[in-house]
Amino acid sequence: MGQVSRAIEDQLRALAPQVLGVLVRRFGGFGTCEDAVQEALLAASIQWADEGLPANPKGWLITVATRRRTELWRNETARRRREETVAAEPPPEPGSSVDDTLTLLLLCCHPSLTPPSQIALTLRAVGGLTTGEIARAYLVPEATIGQRISRAKQRIKATGTEFRMPPADEVAERMKQVLHVLYLIFNEGYTASSGEDLHRVELTAEAIRLTRQLRARLPEDGEVAGLLALMLLTDARRPARTRADGALVPLAEQDRRLWDGEAIVEGVELITRTLRDAPIGPYQLQAAIAAVHDEAPRAEDTDWPQILGLYDLLAALTPGPMVTLNRIVAFAMVHGPHDGLLELSVAEADPALADHHRVTAVRAHLLELAGEHEEARKYYRLAARQTLSLPEQRYLESRAELI
Repeated sequence: MGQVSRAIEDQLRALAPQVLGVLVRRFGGFGTCEDAVQEALLAASIQWADEGLPANPKGWLITVATRRRTELWRNETARRRREETVAAEPPPEPGSSVDDTLTLLLLCCHPSLTPPSQIALTLRAVGGLTTGEIARAYLVPEATIGQRISRAKQRIKATGTEFRMPPADEVAERMKQVLHVLYLIFNEGYTASSGEDLHRVELTAEAIRLTRQLRARLPEDGEVAGLLALMLLTDARRPARTRADGALVPLAEQDRRLWDGEAIVEGVELITRTLRDAPIGPYQLQAAIAAVHDEAPRAEDTDWPQILGLYDLLAALTPGPMVTLNRIVAFAMVHGPHDGLLELSVAEADPALADHHRVTAVRAHLLELAGEHEEARKYYRLAARQTLSLPEQRYLESRAELI
């Protein structure tokens, strides 16, 4: 959105899925409505930057997007009179925005779409992420994400899917991808993959809000509860993750007095109850790992053997590149950095981890723990060049200078 102020960008991100929900519910035709909303967002980013926020930002966006959608629809069908009649309807009451957003979330995870397309489309339409941000979150090229979004829109149009809550059995089918999408939105907000800011609080807050809504709808679903607990326990550390100048503070060096105690209590209680009552799942295991970290009064009190055991379970249940990398860190904390480096050498053969800055950063960290400071400096500097996040760059460069 160019040089738009952060306040306006935050407002547009928050309103985008609500406005899209209104248009799709009113008109149908997801692809055309999404195009119209994107054009309205672009117009807002230009006009609001010059003139300030309108009195009713959501109404403004709905009006502009509706007009643009009307133009697009006329070009496709030439049915001018019917469209003008529908477009003249007043905007819906604001109270419907939450349900619209959740319905949109489930629409984007329609079973006719491939899982990668579900994720890409939902991150774009509901999370408000750019194509580049989605690509970095999903570890694939940006062009691939663009193709997935385009194909997903075409597929939704071809299936004639209506904008409404699906039957209960379909909700269950879509929930796995819905949770994964919310997980990626949260992660992009908690550690932004590019830019000057480490956090994008509007994304973490939106992910938590939507997950709370799902939890209210599905109180017996252990993985919904596990994901919510994971988000709460992770986000609780956010106040201590950066210094006043925006520099990144690693977990071991954080002032734990700054952590959000209420969020930790809520998260620990939720995951403890869930592990006792529900079938175990990957989000529950990740939440349990986060709880072990959060319950340690000091970094040196961390129960690394327990964390390694939880990562072993997680790797067996849902193997993946980031799980592998995090497990290697825990393995090194239990068995020593040299054994960790051997594990890392094996793991980096995975194409998903090739040339990833986190692999390089982990290698630097383990080399530092092993006392090989010259090599550690080299890899810290290489990792700094590989990441697009300015706070991460500054942190990695500072580590290279300090050792």
